[in-house]
This record gives sequence, C-alpha cells and structure tokens, in this order.
Amino acid sequence: MACVISFLFCVTVLYSCDQRTDEAAQFFLRGNVQLQKREYREAIRYYTEAIEKKPDFADAYNNRGLARFRNDDREGALADYSRAIQADPDFGAAYLNRAEVLLETGDAAGSLADLQRIATEYSDSTFYQTRLGDTFVRLNNPAQAQAAYDRAIQLNPSNVEALTNRGALFFNQKAYELARQDIERALQLNPRQDAALNNLSLLLARSGKYAEALTYVDRALAVQPGQPYYLNNKAYLLLELNRPAEALPLVQESLRRDAQNAWAHRTLGIYYLRQNQPTQALTAFRRAEQLDASVDQLYYYLGTAQQAAGNRTEACQAWRRGESAGDEQAANARKRHCQG
Repeated sequence: MACVISFLFCVTVLYSCDQRTDEAAQFFLRGNVQLQKREYREAIRYYTEAIEKKPDFADAYNNRGLARFRNDDREGALADYSRAIQADPDFGAAYLNRAEVLLETGDAAGSLADLQRIATEYSDSTFYQTRLGDTFVRLNNPAQAQAAYDRAIQLNPSNVEALTNRGALFFNQKAYELARQDIERALQLNPRQDAALNNLSLLLARSGKYAEALTYVDRALAVQPGQPYYLNNKAYLLLELNRPAEALPLVQESLRRDAQNAWAHRTLGIYYLRQNQPTQALTAFRRAEQLDASVDQLYYYLGTAQQAAGNRTEACQAWRRGESAGDEQAANARKRHCQG
C-alpha cells in the first residue's frame, strides 16, 4: 500500500481591477462570484467575456485557470496560468498556481522552477512551503521536503495539508511514530482529511489491525470515492481479511484509473498468488517492478511467485534482492529455501 500526499489546492483570487468600471471589470467580478459559488463553468464564461473585452487581463486569465483546474481541465488551466504570466511576468499567484498544475501533471522540475521564481515573495507563506515540500518529495529529495514542511507548520501549526504530507514523508522513511503523530494531529484538525484517513489505515495495517484499518480507508473513500490509491489500499486490506472476491474489482478499478500505480500491480499479484495462479502473479509483480522497484516487500512476493511456479533459482535471486533492500520477509524466505 502507498502512503498518499494530500495536494493543497491553494486558492489565490486576486482583484486587481484598480477601480476599473469598464465591462471587462464587471465580467471579472461576476466570474469571481461564480467561482466562490463553485459554479465553475459559469465562472469560466464570465472570465472569457472579460478577456475578450481586455485581452491582456492577467487576473482574468489566472482566475479562469483556477476555475478550469477545479473543473478538471488541467491542460486549460496550465495554458491560462501561462497567459497570465505572459501578461504580467511578476504575477506571483499565477506562478504558484502553475506550479500546482505542473506538479500534478508530473513535471516536478517545472514546478520547482516556478516556485523558485517567487521564493523571495512567498517564503513566509505556509501554502508556498507546503507546495515546495510536495515538489521536493516528487524530486526524491526528502531532506529538503522535510525542511519545507517543517517551515510550513512553523508558520501555521494548523496547516492540515502540511501535517498530512509530512506524515506521509515520515511513513515512507519508516519513521512510523513521527508519521502517526502528524497524521493524528491532522485528523484532529480535520476529521475528513481523506489522505490522512488513508495514511492512518496504513499505519494500522502495519500492526496487523486490518479490520480497523478498513474503517479508515472507507472513510477516505467516502470523501474521494474514485481515488485509485484508496481503492487499491482497500483491496489489499480485503485480501488480508481473506475477502478476495471483494478485493479483485477494487484493484482492477484502481488500475483502470491509474495504470502506473506499482502498488496496485503488487496487490493484483498478491491476489493471483493466493488464488494459486503464479503465472498471472508473476506478470503483475514484474509490472510493479518496472514501475517502482522500491515497493515494499515486492521481491518477497516475486520470489514467492517464482517458487510457486517451480522456478527455484529465480525465487532465490528475487529474495536476495529483497534482502539487500532490507526486506525482512525476503531475507527469511531466502534462509529457509536457498543455500548460501
């Protein structure tokens, strides 16, 4: 199962009309009203009208980008934020919003470049520091990620996203007690923080409390029903509770929504392994390995599937790789079944 980062969708709505009384300003203000009401299509329509009246209206581009982002149009949001920056190269909020989209669409390096562009202006912003931490996580720089999260929480001890995401970072570093403290604090502040609910379920699962863990991932899914990581984590818990028929459609749906999730391929492999179908299990585990070889216990399961398929040499090789990575189960399996 994978610990999940919660994205902080920073709403930066700037009103830079400078007492304009023209039609563009009026459309812009109407768009802001619709944005606040979460009527995103209507907001987009008004901002488009404002831009037609004033083609260099940077605030309208920025806010239309935000409306498009919230309406699941990442490409449109990215284009609008870029247009806002073209109209006003010093528009800090547009850089911050564009960094959000770039990070979500897999361009962590681009996100960092935008964040560095506004570092002086935003260094004392808890939202900025949270986003900076998330970017460093994606760039596999945990030390700088933690420093940014620490600063975000110092600036605002009630920053739920920063607490959640620092907890996820601690979890992935196997600092489980620190992870628990941050995740529980986040849930005290917001009991419906779905990423924190999911991550608490992972901590409980590590202690073998699968039934209790299931209640928390169900709560996460109640907030975000289609989140692929939550679907996969629930599938894994159901497998541990010996409910494979319920687990299979969940992991299949998780992979349909995100086929690049190595953890879900591992869960599918576990399902097939426990159904005595080692060939299918090997296919799933190998796919997980291609995507992310650092997935927990992957080589233990890969070795177990190789053994079930009658491939003793390959099983021992997989267990040795797991042992080298610190997987205790892989090490124990190698000692039991392999010589040397």
